[in-house]
Amino acid sequence: MSFSVTCLLKKQNRLFTAISVRHRSQRKNLGKPPGIAKTLEERMDEINFKDPKIHFKVDIGLPTPQRDKKMETAKRIEFIKKIKCNAELEKLSRNNELPVSLDEISNDWSKTNAPLHIKKLAEYYGIFEHLFGDAYFTPYIQMDINYDYNSKKVPVYRGNIIKPNEALDSPQVNFEAPEKTLWTLMLTNPDGHLNKENSEYIHWLVGNIPGGDVNRGETVFNYLQPFPAKGTGYQRMIFVLYKQSSEINFSSIKSVSEKIDLANRTFSTFDFYRSHEDIMTPAGLAFYQTDWDNSLTTFYHDQLLMPEPVYEYDFQPPYIKPQKWFPLKEPFNLYMDKYRDEKRIAKEFLIRKLRKTHPFQKPEPPLKYPNAVPFKKSTPSWLKLEMKKERLRWGRINDY
Repeated sequence: MSFSVTCLLKKQNRLFTAISVRHRSQRKNLGKPPGIAKTLEERMDEINFKDPKIHFKVDIGLPTPQRDKKMETAKRIEFIKKIKCNAELEKLSRNNELPVSLDEISNDWSKTNAPLHIKKLAEYYGIFEHLFGDAYFTPYIQMDINYDYNSKKVPVYRGNIIKPNEALDSPQVNFEAPEKTLWTLMLTNPDGHLNKENSEYIHWLVGNIPGGDVNRGETVFNYLQPFPAKGTGYQRMIFVLYKQSSEINFSSIKSVSEKIDLANRTFSTFDFYRSHEDIMTPAGLAFYQTDWDNSLTTFYHDQLLMPEPVYEYDFQPPYIKPQKWFPLKEPFNLYMDKYRDEKRIAKEFLIRKLRKTHPFQKPEPPLKYPNAVPFKKSTPSWLKLEMKKERLRWGRINDY
């Protein structure tokens, strides 16, 4: 065997030996395998675990009304059979000409599944938790609430968006109730307090309402339009209807002055209900969402007599690595601009812009085909990129 073949075999053996080296498993660094490790949902449930013996929900609402489900089911089956035998309805339906009354559907829904659906929505939006703590209720009394805005009605449903300028005046509230019953209606905002955490502003409170006629009730707090501060996002405006077992004396909290005193309107639904829980029972619920608009600037200055608060997020300055003497594989101009003063860069852009501006002549028209204009051969690559950005109006040049 020749010397060259022997060297080749030795090199191949070394290569084979280097490839066949086994490394330690990194499984320990990756954690437990999926079959043994807990999922994120299981870990969060373990962290947020609440003992059911201590943390449990209490129903403080009206008792469930008695319904004859057998009779309702029989009527529904009979109605379906009657419709299936109607050839004219089938023909209209096939031709997409069948009229459907939304009012009838809404009335039927309000008498059947509406209380449970509204309760689920209230749980989703955290209304029960933020107003009543560990208590809840099923809103069996349906309220029809509408604001008047530019000769149009703006309805309040369950979480729809209404702007502050659409809710300047008190809404029209209607609900069905026997004549000899008493009710209390309140409108509160649990998200908009300007000074205290976990506090509310009471926007409207009418008590001792006879037979569902809100206009005949006793006004405890005059209506106050929503005023969410700029930068706070959407806030919940919640209507709660209580059924009273007897007349209530609201003289201790009554305030009907025309001057708006936000300190006096600081409110707690939890404490209010707790002080009257033997007399009143929550029965109805409706709410909408609102956020800042331009009309509130005047409201803060003229009505609240205070400067308009503005909430902005205070961003941390971006992290920049320490400067190197020899930054390899870094764009020359972009790398240097990271460590320069922003005001100095802005000054350079402004001087460059003013050089091309003549006080008595029109500015030069932009290039029709900017990418077709050639560069000089001596132009460095980083300068070509800057010139291309300037021609195409890309990047920082638009800020100055």
